[in-house]
Amino acid sequence: MGALISLIHGEEDVNFVFVDFKNATPGTDEEKLVFENVATVLSKAPTVLESLGNYEGCEELIKKAIQEPSPETMDSAWEALLPNIDKLKYYYDFSIEIEEVFPNLLSTLCKNDPHQTISQLQGLTKQLAETFDFVLRFDDMKMVNPGIQNDFSFYRRSRNQRRINKADVASNIQEEVTNRMSLFYAYPTPMMNSLKETIVKFLTKDEMQGRSLQQNVTTTLAFIANICQRMVEKKLADDNDVFCLRCMTASIILYDNIDPKGAFHKRSPIFIKKCLTTLKQKAVAQPVECLLNALRFTTTHLQDEETPGNIKQLLQ
Repeated sequence: MGALISLIHGEEDVNFVFVDFKNATPGTDEEKLVFENVATVLSKAPTVLESLGNYEGCEELIKKAIQEPSPETMDSAWEALLPNIDKLKYYYDFSIEIEEVFPNLLSTLCKNDPHQTISQLQGLTKQLAETFDFVLRFDDMKMVNPGIQNDFSFYRRSRNQRRINKADVASNIQEEVTNRMSLFYAYPTPMMNSLKETIVKFLTKDEMQGRSLQQNVTTTLAFIANICQRMVEKKLADDNDVFCLRCMTASIILYDNIDPKGAFHKRSPIFIKKCLTTLKQKAVAQPVECLLNALRFTTTHLQDEETPGNIKQLLQ
């Protein structure tokens, strides 16, 4: 499976596991069962990203309906909106599917010593990384497309007004679902927020004997962040550098949101300076500025007093 290589960072007490993010497959029967369930969901991710990448808002029609309100302009904007709202519902539904399979994936990877588990269950480790990759790619696309929030906001206002006027709504989305979608898209990074909340619920619901589940989860996130950083630094990722950097970034963000002390303090198990330095170096030739922004704006402990000044400076 994973070749263990000594990784030195001040102390020789950390193991580096090479993870084959391209070709890893499940080995044990337990891993295969979890892998197949997660694979069914993740197989839809490329379609979701392609659809989101092609998403075009109804800005002009909405603008006209607001500036020149009439039954005609309102109907034109509404009819143009409906296919887009169906897309937004599709993306939201996919986030629910991830929420449903992710706890089992995380539980299987974190129920034993994470260092051994990541080496032994590389198929699931690969799927964890693929989930992180999707989440950051989705959120980056969403943030640079203001049409998404504009469309949904106008849809909610128009839907209520059409009901008051007894006009045809022509939408099968229930009000309760519309409200949940509104909360989902209100976040600048909805998929990451959904994943974070899923982990928090999972940690609150399940408690382990002995070594705490939260410690196993945070150890797993830290270990994966360090693995990805080292693979990029040592040129072990082949042409998968950006994939590894996304996985590293997501691991840091989730760790920082879950661990009470965060990811940036001096005693953090994440090699945070190396991670940030690697990102900054790759930003010259790779499209990873969005990852630096994700660390700036979706972490919670970056500005803590315990965060060293040189770490803050790397993200200025």
